[in-house]
Amino acid sequence: MPIVAQSTETTDWVSRFADEVIEESERRAPGKPVVVASGLSPSGPIHLGNLREVMTPHLVADEIRRRGYTVRHVLSWDDYDRYRKVPFGVPGVDESWGEHIGKPLTSVPAPKGSPYPNWAEHFKAAMIESLAELGVEYDGISQTEQYTSGVYREQILFAMKHRGEIDAVLAQYRTKPKPAAKKQQNKPVDEAELEAEEGSGAAAEDDGSSGSAGYFPYKPYCGRCDKDFTTVTAYDDDTTEMTYSCSACGFSETVRLTEFNRGKLVWKVDWPMRWAYEGVVFEPSGVDHSSPGSSFQVGGQIVGIFGGKQPIGPMYAFVGISGMAKMSSSKGGVPTPADALQIMEPQLLRWLYARRRPNQSFKIAFDQEIQRLYDEWDKLAGKVADGSALPADVAAYTRAVGTAARELPRTPRPLPYRTLASVADITAGHQDQALRILSDLDPANPLGSLDEVRPRYDRAESWINTQVPAEQRTIVRDEPDVELLKSLDEQAQQSLRLLLDGLEEHWSLDGLTHHVYGVPKVQAGFPADATPKELPPEIKTAQRSFFALLYHLLVGRDTGPRLPTLLLAVGQDRVRKLLGE
Repeated sequence: MPIVAQSTETTDWVSRFADEVIEESERRAPGKPVVVASGLSPSGPIHLGNLREVMTPHLVADEIRRRGYTVRHVLSWDDYDRYRKVPFGVPGVDESWGEHIGKPLTSVPAPKGSPYPNWAEHFKAAMIESLAELGVEYDGISQTEQYTSGVYREQILFAMKHRGEIDAVLAQYRTKPKPAAKKQQNKPVDEAELEAEEGSGAAAEDDGSSGSAGYFPYKPYCGRCDKDFTTVTAYDDDTTEMTYSCSACGFSETVRLTEFNRGKLVWKVDWPMRWAYEGVVFEPSGVDHSSPGSSFQVGGQIVGIFGGKQPIGPMYAFVGISGMAKMSSSKGGVPTPADALQIMEPQLLRWLYARRRPNQSFKIAFDQEIQRLYDEWDKLAGKVADGSALPADVAAYTRAVGTAARELPRTPRPLPYRTLASVADITAGHQDQALRILSDLDPANPLGSLDEVRPRYDRAESWINTQVPAEQRTIVRDEPDVELLKSLDEQAQQSLRLLLDGLEEHWSLDGLTHHVYGVPKVQAGFPADATPKELPPEIKTAQRSFFALLYHLLVGRDTGPRLPTLLLAVGQDRVRKLLGE
């Protein structure tokens, strides 16, 4: 027996949608599995904006599963879409791929050097791997397989028979101008908003084959060149004989649609047909679907012709990117889920999608902001553990760390991301050195192995190596800066002596934090543990000057990793040498 569909978190958007979906599913198909849907077109790298198309129904479906219902998350791979353009910047692809424009994505060669059989499989592979890492359960459906195996034959014949009704719906929107498409080609990645394409690239696709024989909602792929520059020139409803011609190569032929499997319904008909065929109750759509004549709006009318109903579901906002120092191996102009999972654990990425309502835009950090995000995440984990977190925050956290089926693997000792990044930066890949430094953070409870801080440590190391520019990396001096040391006045020399005198006694992360901040206080005649409220404003100025001096003597810059971490990384003997003892 399913658990009663009640939202326990009244401020949690996922629970609210789950309530609505369960109620709607019981109304449409009582006792049957709840069906939610997503669609992705592997026309190029599938980016983090596209991920919202999957994560929104996934989170809702998972909540419904937690309540005891059977749910089917249909993920349609729109790999039978036409290849519309050669994407910019994809490794192994040059202008020669332009000769394949108009073919199905599964008929286009994969980029050079790819182990996959075609273009679609190449770009699906990375997303499939990322979804598995994120714990997303789905029923993947290849539209190439659906169409070429004849699964949709009855639906195609039905659409051709009712082409007049379909044409009448589409005609209501053909005269309405579309809003100008958002140009992002010249936008930096950190400013771009990543939106999901409106399936099949509908903005660039016509509504069907409209020639001298009238309107047809079906596009054959040419029997000679495999492209869709085709026009249906004749069709007989009784015999299903169809004649088409291809403007690309001049080929024409007559076939029977009861036997012909090399073509597809145009997007604005294909999508609502699938709603009806799969019995979809919930599917989100991008902001672009709010415009007149959009696929979702038109589909809401066309689905009735197929005897179905339009799914309920929100429009979702764009996903932005906060900084990307250099593109990773995915290239293609925009970061993908695989890129994000190189530098952050799956829980954090799930949380970014779970904590914001679908109509709220948000940014995914590839720059220094990722450290603040991790601090926020760790603080939330602490509040959840001690029972002080708000209900909606608990819900988002719970959805991030696992699914109805399982909890995602987590880092046994989740040390602060910024600390791990600093250690990875300073040690430059030397794992023994990293283990030594991390063990010194808490001498009373040292690490036995780096595995205790994995996979978080590996993500932080990847962030340092792929996203931090070379000029911002930390390189510890080999030899003391003799000229600087000779130029120091008595007060500066005294500050170094105070630091060195207490170095061994305070050799831990907490101890060094207290000691480094305490030196300027002691110099000014205050206790080392005096609070900011007990100190005059000039102490902060003295601390900044002291810190800048230490950075110059250790790494030759004004700034760097947090000083306590840096000191631990450099080691006592080397610190004493570089500070002129």
